[in-house]
Formats: sequence, structure tokens, C-alpha cells
Amino acid sequence: MPAHTTSVTDSLRQSTRLVTGGVAAIIVILSAAAGFLFLTLPDGQAFNDQVAQLFANNDALQSQGEVELLMILAQSGTAFADVLASYRMIILVLMIFAAALLAAALVFVVMLMTLNRRMAQVERSGIEVSSLIISREERTVYLNTMGFKLTDAMIETMSVLAEARLDDELLTGAQIEAMISGRDASDCEEAAGATRIKRLRDGLGNQMVSELLVKNIARKGYVLAIDKGVIEMV
Repeated sequence: MPAHTTSVTDSLRQSTRLVTGGVAAIIVILSAAAGFLFLTLPDGQAFNDQVAQLFANNDALQSQGEVELLMILAQSGTAFADVLASYRMIILVLMIFAAALLAAALVFVVMLMTLNRRMAQVERSGIEVSSLIISREERTVYLNTMGFKLTDAMIETMSVLAEARLDDELLTGAQIEAMISGRDASDCEEAAGATRIKRLRDGLGNQMVSELLVKNIARKGYVLAIDKGVIEMV
């Protein structure tokens, strides 16, 4: 158990470092891209400076049309500066939005990786069962704090597996069918017992929990993968 706890703690630390480093890298990359875009955008005031230079170089213009043309150029420069300012704001907003999306995607991927790692650890070590109570009268199996209402056939299958676990035995599908039906094992089919196991797993609901609880050992049979000391039948 301490080794398992240490493994989970190390996994969480690695995930935290990965998220922190990834977010920092995203911020640095997007900041560099935003800086490059801002630097390469033309200066909005440059157009106004050129128009002002035209006014200064052509202060002797007297024609009304020429003066109006210069005024139009001055207004165009102001509009151009406003457009560039709005572009800069749009780029800034898009960069922030992109950074948020990339950071969220990174966190989501790391969460999935951590979850998969934990699931793999659970599959390797099995589930920790502190109490397994089988109540024939209530047709209910109590696994730790969870209660599963089962059919009579499922309860019988669970009881047979529990009794076999108490005796440190593994049961084949044919043996399970024989013990429940009262027939000889040679007269029963392996598939019949396998069907009962499948229905029991379906009745327990959670696929991962049920498959880890009722394990199938290749070429040997089925067994409850728990400590026999936690089993109680009422």
C-alpha cells in the first residue's frame, strides 16, 4: 500500500509539473507570436506623418480642390490609424483566447493521462474490498458501502463464488453451473457457467469493478479477487 501511495503521489507531481511547463510554454510561444505580429504591423501614425509632410511641403497650395484632397488624405490617415488600433486589439483578444484554449486542452489531456494511469494501477492491483456481504433473503450484495440488488440466479452465482473463495478454490463454468443446478459437472457446459458470470457482472453494474471483482484465470476458472476474510454470508 505505501508503494502504491507513493506511485500515485509521484504521478500527481509529474502531472503538475507537466501542466505548469506546458502552460508556460504556451504563454511564451503565443507571447512571442503576438510580439512579432505587433512589431510587423505598420505604424498607424506613419500615414498621418506623411500627410503632415505633404501639408508642410505644399503650404502654397491655393486651389480649393487641392486643399480638399489634402484634407481627405488627412482623414484617411486617421481612419487608417484607428483600423490598425482595432486590429491590435483583435489580435490581443485572439491570442488570449488561443492561450486559454490551448491551456484547457493541455490540462484535459493531462487529466486523461493521469486517469488512465490510475485505471492501469487499479487493474494491476485490483480493487480494495473491505467488506462483502451476501444477503440471500434481501437478494442484495453489499460491496463496501455499495448495495447491488440482484436476481435469485445472480445471488446463487455470487454465493457459489464466495463459498469457493472461502475454500481457496477456483471454479470452471461447468462447475458453477453444476453447483447451482444440482447436476454433475460432466453434464454441464462451460458456456452455461460463463453466461451466469456475465449476468452477474451485468447485475453489479460497473464493468471495471465487476471484472476486477470476478476474475477469470485462463484455463483455471473463476474466482473472487478479494481477501476471503472480508466475505460474510447472511
